Amino acid sequence: MAAPDPANIFSPVSTPANQIHHLSLFVMAICAAIFVVVFSLLVYAIVKFRRRADDDGREPAQIYGSNQVELAWTVIPVLIVVVLFLAAARVIHAVEDAKMPPGATEVVAVGHQFWWEFRYPGQGFVTANELHVPVSDRGHPTPTHITLMSADTDHSFWVPRLSGKTDLIPNRVNSMWIDPHETGTFVGQCAQYCGTQHAKMLLRVVVDSRADFEKWAANEKNPGAQVDTAANGRKIFESTACVNCHTIEGTNARGKFGPDLTHIMSRATVAAGAAENTKENLHLWIKDPDAIKPGCLMPAMQMSDQDIDAVTAYLMTLH
Repeated sequence: MAAPDPANIFSPVSTPANQIHHLSLFVMAICAAIFVVVFSLLVYAIVKFRRRADDDGREPAQIYGSNQVELAWTVIPVLIVVVLFLAAARVIHAVEDAKMPPGATEVVAVGHQFWWEFRYPGQGFVTANELHVPVSDRGHPTPTHITLMSADTDHSFWVPRLSGKTDLIPNRVNSMWIDPHETGTFVGQCAQYCGTQHAKMLLRVVVDSRADFEKWAANEKNPGAQVDTAANGRKIFESTACVNCHTIEGTNARGKFGPDLTHIMSRATVAAGAAENTKENLHLWIKDPDAIKPGCLMPAMQMSDQDIDAVTAYLMTLH
């Protein structure tokens, strides 16, 4: 049996997504019942009152007004709407007003054009584009609470198998939570048009076992080992405008406009999921960002191929 699509809304693996999934099935069942009833009545009317060869051409008797019919087509739709409203309100309340238990992981997600910044205030580090969270035990839930903010324009955080989408709006703080019951990598993206590269503002949520999450977090808290063979690349990196946009712990790079690169090689992708994180793609991303992500805000640094090779070699050491 093939593995489910990592963005399949009909294969939820988190409590909020599961509640939304059940609500969607309930709504679709009601809509299907309405369709069957209306279509059946339409077919019945077409067949029973079709024109026959022996018709004399006269207009049939006209019936004006029926209290029973008018009552039915008023009361039944009202009851259907009330039922749908109550079902939706119950799920909205359960998701929006859920209380976070002790032990919940806190993450701050900041939307940028066109990438994601993830801050872990409890652990004291920042990463980008790939959100790592621990798996939650069904018996003793340990969800992840995500505070959502925007650095520029409207964005929307959506990982279909984990939760419904929630908007990130400038000068407003929103929040959501996920409670994944399976380990694995789940994909999503910005679900609100935010500019030229909206379609490539991707994100990945990596659900780790508790032990793997703690190991990953411990690595992210370290400044990052820097190999001597990449010393020239570090020197070039620190002498260019790269430091104005990016942060690398242990260097003079303290920029906040672009992603934190302290552990860039611990991520599976570059350019917010637009390309695999390989040496070749990293080289191309530095040389010509538009070749991977047309319209992105990262400029081409106009460095020689030799300098780009050196910077790439340096970044490849940042695990």
